[in-house]
Amino acid sequence: MIEALVLGLIQGLTEFIPVSSSAHLRIAGIFLEGGKDPGAAFTAIIQLGTETAVLVYFWKDIVRIVRAFFLGLFKVKGADGAVRVPRTDHDYRLGWLIIIGSLPIVILGVLLQNLIEDQFRSLWVVAVNLIVFGVLLGIADLVGRKRKTIDQLNARDGVIFGLAQALALIPGVSRSGGTIGAGLVLGYTRAAAARYSFLLAIPAVWGSGLYELVKTVRDPGTELFSGVETFAATVVAFVVGLVVIAFFLRYLNRGSFLPFVAYRIVLGLLLIGLLLAGVVQP
Repeated sequence: MIEALVLGLIQGLTEFIPVSSSAHLRIAGIFLEGGKDPGAAFTAIIQLGTETAVLVYFWKDIVRIVRAFFLGLFKVKGADGAVRVPRTDHDYRLGWLIIIGSLPIVILGVLLQNLIEDQFRSLWVVAVNLIVFGVLLGIADLVGRKRKTIDQLNARDGVIFGLAQALALIPGVSRSGGTIGAGLVLGYTRAAAARYSFLLAIPAVWGSGLYELVKTVRDPGTELFSGVETFAATVVAFVVGLVVIAFFLRYLNRGSFLPFVAYRIVLGLLLIGLLLAGVVQP
């Protein structure tokens, strides 16, 4: 139970900042009893906790987007006969962009499921991705113009955000780091890129988490942690994640990604050193 709670804490602390929560959970497995990998299923399930935090924090935005999407989709009219939400409405378009942007990670998640649950979880892969994508995030933060707001999001940018999110299927990339980095390259402000990144993650993470939850319920003997332990970790991830969202969005109003870039590089190099020394196995 203590190990599960620690992993829930790690998930909550690292899901929203661009350091890769899946990488940290994989690395944390080194220090678990027997040095076992917590597993892709456990990781996906406790991410439901942090995505619930997104639902709570952005509840008003989500309700507004969903309402506008369905009113615009079915051309619901007001008392004057005019469409209540025209299809040029920003929230209506944002609903479509979130759906379109979620397709790459859903398609690749299904096609690459075996790799995601096995080869992609190698600590060599984690270490290299921490460094490479950390450097790329730093470059994006330096060269990005940081002028565009979320209101200026268009279909092309939505697809690019979605492709960047799909990279997060590989531990070490970071869902928020990939999407935020793509947003910076496209010229969005740090806060705008982060906000859209969090909204975009909702369908993919809930879909993946619920899928793995159903699989685990049907075949509970294959997982490292019991249902009670996994639930406890998910609750911890929710509480901590809610605090981290508020902190991170405030931080982006004045801070850069340099501390996160430096942290990723140091962690990646340390992990490579441990692997080369034979202290840990990949």
